Amino acid sequence: MINPLLQRWETQYEAPPFNDIDISHFRPAAEEAIKEAAAEIEYISSNPVLPDFFNTIDALDRTGEKLDRITSILFNLNNAETNCELQAAAREISPLLTRFSNDITLNEKLFARIKYVYEKKNLISLNREQEMLLDKHHRNFILGGAGLQEKKKSRFREISEELAQLSLKFEENILRDTNAFELHLDSAEDLEGLPENIIDAASREAVSRGKKGWIFTLHAPSYIPFMKYCKKRNLREHMFKAYSSRSFHSDSNDNSKTAKKIANLRLELSNILGFNTFSDLVLSDRMLNNKEKVLSFLNDLHKAAYPAALRDYAKIKEYANANGHSGNPERWDWAFYSERLRKDQFDIDDETLRPYFSLNNLEEAVFNLASSLFGISFNAISNIPVYHQEVKTWEVLDSDGSFLALLYTDYFPRKGKGSGAWMTSYREQYKLNGKDFRPFISIVTNFTKPSESLPSLLTFDEVKTFLHEFGHALHGMFSKCTYKSLSGTNVARDFVELPSQLFENYAYEKEWLALWARHYITGETIPGELIEKIKTSATYNEGYACNRQLTFGFLDMAWHTITSPVKSDLTEFESAATGLTEIFPPTNDINISVSFAHIFGGGYASGYYGYKWAETLDADAFNYLKEKGVFNRAIMTSFRKNILEKGGCDNPMNLYINFRGQEPTIDAFLERSGLTHS
Repeated sequence: MINPLLQRWETQYEAPPFNDIDISHFRPAAEEAIKEAAAEIEYISSNPVLPDFFNTIDALDRTGEKLDRITSILFNLNNAETNCELQAAAREISPLLTRFSNDITLNEKLFARIKYVYEKKNLISLNREQEMLLDKHHRNFILGGAGLQEKKKSRFREISEELAQLSLKFEENILRDTNAFELHLDSAEDLEGLPENIIDAASREAVSRGKKGWIFTLHAPSYIPFMKYCKKRNLREHMFKAYSSRSFHSDSNDNSKTAKKIANLRLELSNILGFNTFSDLVLSDRMLNNKEKVLSFLNDLHKAAYPAALRDYAKIKEYANANGHSGNPERWDWAFYSERLRKDQFDIDDETLRPYFSLNNLEEAVFNLASSLFGISFNAISNIPVYHQEVKTWEVLDSDGSFLALLYTDYFPRKGKGSGAWMTSYREQYKLNGKDFRPFISIVTNFTKPSESLPSLLTFDEVKTFLHEFGHALHGMFSKCTYKSLSGTNVARDFVELPSQLFENYAYEKEWLALWARHYITGETIPGELIEKIKTSATYNEGYACNRQLTFGFLDMAWHTITSPVKSDLTEFESAATGLTEIFPPTNDINISVSFAHIFGGGYASGYYGYKWAETLDADAFNYLKEKGVFNRAIMTSFRKNILEKGGCDNPMNLYINFRGQEPTIDAFLERSGLTHS
């Protein structure tokens, strides 16, 4: 049987042939690709020629091309369009990949060659990218157990394979719990306060499930507006507790034991490698390169944000009490009263803005923004295979008309898609034998679906989300690196959010909004006074928002700075970690950790602080841009050449200084956030 995953792809640009791929293809393809990659590794490690950069480091980075493309499809689909069969395939293949990865990093002959080159790096002529690649591979081998004794190597393998399985299980449990919940309403009275388009979507959801009335789910386009607008407090409480207790029900989807096991195994792995904590292991190549710097940064922000958060809470409490609520607002009251006060204070809310933010207009505007700043263009193409009928494909061309990248866009929630939004790639950019292999980039979101009567109309936060993921996409698309492992977004975790968060700033710029934000019925351009309200309300409850992000940051660091295994109750551990930022009364039976996929399923362990760190970078960078004009092509060309094209080819601070002319300061972030005097 022909396996398309193992064949040369005859599609345009050699894009993945999704329409030919069956789930049954993945396991045999992965096994065959592992064999091929293992042969490549054996050739390098057994090479009788004295080790040098090209026959060892360069050659190592070129191995496993077929395996890379197979696994990128498998795991991207497992996030964006999964089912039980695909999840089973991912669970089967994941330990094979971990085992193979361990076979590489625990290969003594290969490590001896890498070590030989590394120890002579000051005696050989390498460019900066080659130096970075050498350092990266040497570090990966050290952290991969290359220097361990045999007994420790065996335990290292066991832990690595178990962690890979546990992370998959963690995310699967969250998705199952998210999909399992529905709030089925059959009384119109329960819909009081909800916008018409949200009610319409809930009605369509009920019809799709063969039921009458309205169904609300825990997916963002349903959950978020429900919490903001539903006047029935008991229903808000029900929804909030359902969302905040996902994978926390002492059943087969419960992640309590899994979270502790992951954290404890990471600690054991770190100790085997000679580190006191997992944070010590992972932070050494970051801009904030140790746990002390990270915690100092979080604490400095906390000093500014927490007093502002308390004032925000007091303000909401006063407003809620003046509008029928008695006592302290609970967590399920925050979004509701916060949105009402924002409406009263600024005469603006999501539903006022939503008619001006159609997804079609936003998509065109974001592409035009990139064209204005960089001269690139986006052409819709229909002959590229896709994994779901809702996915659109775009041919991205550079200013000289040359092919830059393929872009996939996948906007709407469905049962097989994870929550949230992300950018990923199906092929990383790299150069080989004089050819520049351009990347295949994907943007995946969970925006409000269009209906028969309404286009997809977005909230302001969703507008920022599109800009955010598009910034990541540009980082991937503009890459001009030689080596795959350094290209695109393969940069330090606390640097990777700079391009994404920089682009979010355009959501507040009158010059840009006025170009595209038009009422979906009348065609009226968004009024200037509404734009001013967006800008003046930008720091509304920013103390609360910053404090909430710090909650996640402190919790992440708590899990990954443990020096002995966690045996305590999960809620007890979490309360101790987040007590510094708490402003609400305690709530039973909810937990953050069990659905904290960023750190237990994704790659943000000891890295969640990076979102706030990147905000300091993007505020500093955008402040610099505003001095020259937000559409200044010369500045953004510099941003492209010094940051977007460079990937991980140099130290991130060097890249930033090359663009900005100086190191970043926190001043612009505090000023923009309204925390300067907090």
